[in-house]
Amino acid sequence: MNKTTMLALMLGLGAAQAGGAEGARQEGFLEVNGARIHYVSQGQGTPMLLLHGYPLSGELFARNRDALAAAGYRVITVDHRGYGQSTAPASDPGSLTTYANDALAVMDRLGVQRAIVGGMSMGGPIAFEMYRAAPGRFLGLVLINTIANPASIVEQHLWRGMAQKASTFGPQSLVGELLKDMLTGQTRLNRPADAAFLTAIVRQATVAADVAGANALATRPDYVPFLKTITVPTLIVGSVEDTVYPPEFSRKMGQNIAGSKVVLIPGAAHAAIFEKADAANRAILDWARANTLR
Repeated sequence: MNKTTMLALMLGLGAAQAGGAEGARQEGFLEVNGARIHYVSQGQGTPMLLLHGYPLSGELFARNRDALAAAGYRVITVDHRGYGQSTAPASDPGSLTTYANDALAVMDRLGVQRAIVGGMSMGGPIAFEMYRAAPGRFLGLVLINTIANPASIVEQHLWRGMAQKASTFGPQSLVGELLKDMLTGQTRLNRPADAAFLTAIVRQATVAADVAGANALATRPDYVPFLKTITVPTLIVGSVEDTVYPPEFSRKMGQNIAGSKVVLIPGAAHAAIFEKADAANRAILDWARANTLR
């Protein structure tokens, strides 16, 4: 039994998730830019590429694939190099630019010319770098619990502390630091399987990936001026109880991207796409249909 199947069983997804009940499902590895990238492609129709945050994997979107695929989308998720089942060369464990180039290369290898690109948390800056490099590859943009501002002094130290802790004690040591922000207290108490699922994902990352991702977040550029260059339909999904990137940041991005739509999900923390998957799926599908992105 591989790690993806184990994670699916933990969620109770069973054969529907593992076997692709909602349309054709492909799963495998692609050699791109010196890394071995794990991907899942589910469904048929308009491509939708979803990029996970730190230090997670494409399985963050395990509760989104079926619903989005059933609505007529080809949902593609990747594990960034060093996360989930993906591996990276020691010479390039990861950066925002590298993650973006990997994602574009996966699109090329899967025959996807244009896609709706969604990025959660660290996936947001990765999507910005993809758009900077190849705006013509975007049908639309979904920004999920993410931020365009550079890291503040406090946040820089937080990420560098994460890198140091992972280096000293291993990836599993980050679970306690992250889970309190990923899920609300109510969810952690009443839905322990959710916490166990995210815990398993965090533990899959390599130390090198944890360090590279933390450094990428600590040193990310200021994307706020860049937002005004985005011309594709854009949805911004935030959550009311997000303590990592509070809803004020979602609203600020909305003010700087012309024609964008902001949706704030109540009762969810930083991992709203997982914790309140039904609400997130509705928000994405309502926006996509309104913009005829299908």
